[in-house]
Amino acid sequence: MTAPRNGLRVLDLCCGAGGAGMGYHRAGFEVVGVDLAEQPNYPFEFHRGDAIDFAGRHGAEFDLIHASWPCQHHCTLTKGTNRGRAYPDLIPAGRAALLATGRPYVIENVQGAPIRHDLTLCGEMFGLAVIRHRHFEIHGFPTLQMPHLPHRGRVAGMRHGRWYEGPYFAVYGQGGGKGTVSQWQHAMDITWTDVRTELAEAIPPAYTRHIAEQFLSHHVRLPA
Repeated sequence: MTAPRNGLRVLDLCCGAGGAGMGYHRAGFEVVGVDLAEQPNYPFEFHRGDAIDFAGRHGAEFDLIHASWPCQHHCTLTKGTNRGRAYPDLIPAGRAALLATGRPYVIENVQGAPIRHDLTLCGEMFGLAVIRHRHFEIHGFPTLQMPHLPHRGRVAGMRHGRWYEGPYFAVYGQGGGKGTVSQWQHAMDITWTDVRTELAEAIPPAYTRHIAEQFLSHHVRLPA
């Protein structure tokens, strides 16, 4: 990986394995990640801890903050199938913590999450082999909404004992009938981890690189 080029730092909260962080890195940012769980494959500086607490103590030290608050509370793939497990909704408290820092921020989450839809991105916009719609709440700078291109076909995978070809892969769950690990890596443009659960929870770096480039086009460096 090349060294950061623009002298700016982004705080990557609930960072997972680093899909979002890699996009900012490719745009030239220094990336620092925080997650409640250990992330051995995270490719940048990492701190294990509570993301909201870390934002409150250190968020103002960064030029931009990105937060991918846990999505299971709002995800259609887990609603009704969690067998009584209660998933936390960190978005309201997380948003309040980000606002308190006074810094520009990005909140990313799944369709159905209670965030502003300032930006919606899809893998087809970047020529990826994954659809993966995600919404982004953007605070402190404008962003360009790319045209939502028509999808080119069906999602590849095994259905009712038959394999169907298609230009996309369904990167979620444990991968049964949804493609190989290498196909998932290629679809997401993520090569530094081969762990299915990490790939399934990530977003493609192309999404945050687009956002980072929008931020850079309007950026005025904030005082320390």
